[in-house]
Amino acid sequence: MPSLPAAAEVAAYRIALEAFTNIVQYAEATHCDIKILLENNSLLLEISDNGKGLPSNRHSGVGLTSMRERASQLGGECNIEDLPAGGTRVRARLPIAEE
Repeated sequence: MPSLPAAAEVAAYRIALEAFTNIVQYAEATHCDIKILLENNSLLLEISDNGKGLPSNRHSGVGLTSMRERASQLGGECNIEDLPAGGTRVRARLPIAEE
């Protein structure tokens, strides 16, 4: 993988760290998958687990909000969703400049 802009590296690290923190503290998961791809001048980050999913009465706390804000500050996006088979997926797209 080529060198990435520092802002994208930091945002990806912080988003992944928050996703892992949520998995450990809340998900009761036994498995976690991580995907990192470079595609169309974007860093794509996906963290999914097989835990209990998002609570039905959830609200965006500091962690979920900070993941979205970090992506947004770079012109990207971050989505958090329940998986049909159970668990949660965090997907972030962070734009990176062409070299």
